[in-house]
Amino acid sequence: MKLETLAIHAGRAPDRATGAVREPIHLATTFERGADGSFPRGYSYTRAGNPNRGALEQAVAALEGGGEAVAFASGSAATLAAFTLAAQGGRVVCCSDCYHGTAKQLRDILPRWGGSAEFVDTTDLDAVRRALEPGATLLWVETPSNPLLRVSDLAALAELAHSSGALLGCDNTFASPVLQQPLALGADLVMHSSTKYLGGHSDVLGGMLVLPPGSPLIEPLRDFQGTSGGVPAPFDCWLLLRSLATLPLRVRQQSANALEVARFLAADARVERVHYPGLEQHPGHALAARQMRDGFGAVVSIQVPGGAAEAMAVAARVRIFTRATSLGGVESLIEHRASVEGPHTQTPQNLLRLSIGLEAAADLIADLDAALG
Repeated sequence: MKLETLAIHAGRAPDRATGAVREPIHLATTFERGADGSFPRGYSYTRAGNPNRGALEQAVAALEGGGEAVAFASGSAATLAAFTLAAQGGRVVCCSDCYHGTAKQLRDILPRWGGSAEFVDTTDLDAVRRALEPGATLLWVETPSNPLLRVSDLAALAELAHSSGALLGCDNTFASPVLQQPLALGADLVMHSSTKYLGGHSDVLGGMLVLPPGSPLIEPLRDFQGTSGGVPAPFDCWLLLRSLATLPLRVRQQSANALEVARFLAADARVERVHYPGLEQHPGHALAARQMRDGFGAVVSIQVPGGAAEAMAVAARVRIFTRATSLGGVESLIEHRASVEGPHTQTPQNLLRLSIGLEAAADLIADLDAALG
């Protein structure tokens, strides 16, 4: 079944009780037991399971080509759940260019569980091989990465990880299942901040982990989901499932817009550097063209001359872009990343991250043209 069809039908069916085309929102926190003490309808308590969450998990697993998915209340909660697989003395090797919240979890939380972390350039396979040698339990990668849009070879990383006895986890938030399916390239689990493209409307928080069919990781992750309690509310799951129907259309158009914007910026002398894998001069372009499909994503990072002050000034002059954190929504956003990431940031001070939305690309280009001064 094609992705467009799955996006509309996976996890959905007319309501059996009423025939409603859209599923009801099951707000109940608890469910009736049978006279024999069992749970004949499959649900006991919403922290352990809910019909809306089950439908969402089924849909996202189908879109990623996976067997099962596990939903959490945020992308950070999903990432932390993945890191529990490497806890108790385990070691995580993580891409050095990653979401700052991920790095903070590895620096501040993993050591409390007896684990440790090492950050490495995952575009350098020899560096990854060396980092894995001392006995890593999990290799964690973002591709394209946040915020420098570096592209890592997932198939090669899967081979390296598995040959050393480690798992490969991939944050697929920037690409979404529309543009990239890491499980098909050898990853053992995939993470999404479903707040971003899966939600797509900047109105719901969530996170997902997706696993291959028959994965032995599903049991410990399900246990962590129910025991830790960081689960999404039924209405949040309903909103996310609603948004999946338009995911292929949104992501493909946003990516097409981003390519137009990136090409304009790359040709502009007022821009010092453009980070976008859709540009032929990007060092990861050939790999991205092979590894991704239907586009290169809708995030573009730029560096402007003059440091943080000039970057902030450019962001202050936009009129269509909104100055805000996050990405993946229908509206375009612009943000000075280093000031958000704090004292541990490795992001250049003159970098602005652009999340390209569904506005007309010509209008976005005109807005940036005026803002660059």
